[in-house]
This record gives sequence, C-alpha cells and structure tokens, in this order.
Amino acid sequence: MQDHLIAFKTILIKEFLRFIRIWIQTIIPPMVTMGLYFIIFGNLIGSRLGEIDGYSYMEYIAPGLIMMAVITNSYSNVVSSFFSSKFHRHIEEMLVSPMPNYIIILGFVAGGMARGGIVGLAVMGVSILFIEINIFDILIMILVILLTALLFSLGGLINGVFARSFDDVSIVPTFVLTPLTYLGGIFYSIEMLPDFWQQASKLNPILYIVNTFRYGMLGITDISLEMSFAIICGFCLLLYLWSLYLLNKGVGIKN
Repeated sequence: MQDHLIAFKTILIKEFLRFIRIWIQTIIPPMVTMGLYFIIFGNLIGSRLGEIDGYSYMEYIAPGLIMMAVITNSYSNVVSSFFSSKFHRHIEEMLVSPMPNYIIILGFVAGGMARGGIVGLAVMGVSILFIEINIFDILIMILVILLTALLFSLGGLINGVFARSFDDVSIVPTFVLTPLTYLGGIFYSIEMLPDFWQQASKLNPILYIVNTFRYGMLGITDISLEMSFAIICGFCLLLYLWSLYLLNKGVGIKN
C-alpha cells in the first residue's frame, strides 16, 4: 500500500509540474478568455437583457463560465498528458511495473483535477472584477468543482486511450465537448426554451453541472439537486470503470 501511495504521489507531482511550469500557457489564457466573455456577453449584451431570476445577466452566467473553465482544462490536461505518455511510450513502462492500473488512472486524473480546480479559482478571481461574488452554499460549490473535474479528467483519459494521433486529441473537445458546453445552460435558463427543447436539454450532463454550481453560488437552479448529483456521480463511476477496463485490456496501447 505504501508503494502504491508513493506511485500515486509521483504521477500527481509529475502532472502538476507539467502544467504549472508553463502557467502562462495553461492558467492565463482561460482567465483572459473568461474575461472577454464577461465583457462581451455579460456587459455589452447582458445590459440589454435585464435580470434572470432576480440576478443581472452577468451574475447569472458567472457560475457557468467558471464551470466551463473547469471542464475544458481538466479534460485537456489529461487527454494531452496521457496521449503524450503513449506517444513517448512512457505508459508502457508504467503498465508493466508492479503499479496497479487504478493508481495510474488516479494519478493522471488527480493532475487534471488540480489544473481544473486552479483554473476555476483563477476564473472566479477574474469574475470579482465584474460582479460581486455571492456564495449561497460553499460546500456544494466545492463538491461540484471536484466532481466535475473528476468526471472530465476521466473523459480526457478515455479520449487519450483511443487517440492515435495528435489530431484525435482535439476531435472530442471540438465536436462534442464544446457544443455540449454552450448548450448546457451557461448563457440561458432552460425555462426560456420551448417544452421540446427543455426536455432535449435534460439529456446534456453539463446542464446538471452548471445548474448545481449555480445553486451553490446564487441559490437558484432549473434542475433538482438530488437528480443532478445522482447523474454526475453516476457518470463518474461509469467513466472510471470504463477507463479501468480499457487499461486492463491494453486498448490503444498493446495494439
């Protein structure tokens, strides 16, 4: 067990140093991007839209923008790191070592969670420049950030397993993750949509993440908290078991 803990800490430290050494490329760009979102959508456009559920439009979209940063950065950190390990054949050395596969998964995922959490806090710091931060339930906020970073770190690892080239690393974020994020209730309440699109939106897991975090910050949500946590935890468990199965079978590595 002690050896496993050392292995986990080693991978985590490697992953942490990997993105923190180039913080100008990994931490600063999301802060700048989210600042532009606040200026363009929150200030220029939001001033014409009025309030949503008693909050200004800029306050309403702030939780979603923070979670967008957590999602994209936790995902991209793991998919790029894991594929790089495959490309340079580091992962093969890890798989033939006495280290169990679940430790490998936890190490990569913990690194993605660290980056997602740090970037999320950085974006929250940027939001202070534009709005007065409200905290309705800090425990829910922390829990949602951790679960979201865990979920999309696992998703990034699975993408890294199947990726065969550097182009494959960007396919899922571009054609799947980005559309789901923009249609996940960040910029609007699903109550504004017709009934059909309200029901269709409920198939998007990011909707539950955004609304749960919005409840933690503002105390408002379009979705039941119990359902949201059940769906998020269910996806986390499913992706963890899938990633463990893939590593045990050597998919994308042995072949």
